[in-house]
Amino acid sequence: MKASIGYKIQDGPWGGGNNFVNSLTTYLLENGNEVINHLNDDDIDIILIIDPRKSNPAVTFSSKDIMKYLSKKNHRAIVVHRINECDERKKTNFMNFRLKLINYLTDHTVFIASWLKSLNLWNPHLSDSTIILNGADTNIFNINNKKTWNGSEKLSLVTHHWAGNKMKGFDVYSMIDDMLNTGEWNEKISFTYIGNLPKGFKFKNSSYYSPMQGNELANELRKHHVYITASLNEPAGMHHIEGASCGLPLLYRNSGALPEYCNGYGLQFDLNNFTYILKKMMNEYHIYYKNIKNYPYSSNKMCREYYELFNKLIDKKEFYIKRRSSLKRPFISILNNLSL
Repeated sequence: MKASIGYKIQDGPWGGGNNFVNSLTTYLLENGNEVINHLNDDDIDIILIIDPRKSNPAVTFSSKDIMKYLSKKNHRAIVVHRINECDERKKTNFMNFRLKLINYLTDHTVFIASWLKSLNLWNPHLSDSTIILNGADTNIFNINNKKTWNGSEKLSLVTHHWAGNKMKGFDVYSMIDDMLNTGEWNEKISFTYIGNLPKGFKFKNSSYYSPMQGNELANELRKHHVYITASLNEPAGMHHIEGASCGLPLLYRNSGALPEYCNGYGLQFDLNNFTYILKKMMNEYHIYYKNIKNYPYSSNKMCREYYELFNKLIDKKEFYIKRRSSLKRPFISILNNLSL
């Protein structure tokens, strides 16, 4: 199999998409496949769309490039669109439109959470779909040398985000920072934030570290007791998966895809009941620490599911070619005039 992934892996901390491409590329190569990030070859089996924005410096080909490739070089390539974004995530007003528009090129759509599939992001009459959940590299993010909370020391909360967007949960993180200024909570908990911050935002009572990746990040996460994610409308993310994989029970907001990834491995909260749920975690920590050892979302599982899907699509290649030629895709001309 030859797969072209429309994304160039970036050095340094760069967010969950970068980790995904790195993991999938490694898995495919280790299983005897060829992986490229361009459309120069005329024998590509799978074209994987990662991001519809050509303005993203990591994106290596556009919708126009895909259309040109299919029409002039190799009409037998299967186009797979991995949807991992939405406007709801950051209150933007362009992403859903771009996702649905580029989806007109797609033979098969992969969603990284059921919640995303429920949004108006794709064309179900033109593309079938699969849900494949994200997973962390357990060679790095694992429970090795993780110490449990002894119940008497401060309960150490931690989170990390690449994107410094307020929608990542800064209403809750600010609230925790304020709680640490009170005698009641200052003696009971601590909070550490790793990653980028919204412009002008500063913590007063919490620990802050700039973005980390790989072993440095995993080692830091394992120093803490509970992982918290307050992200709003999270498409899936990698942050909570990495925290859970390092042995940290989860405090997770009832929003977006978080319940799908976190249910059974921690406690769900909203803005109104946070302190109650935090106390409940402190009382039941040992239950969730035991459960978190069985957290299932690994990069190996994720990549295996993509590999199996790609092989199934190749086996059904004639069906997809025939279906593509018979379907009317009315917005192809629009795609051709947009810089996507």
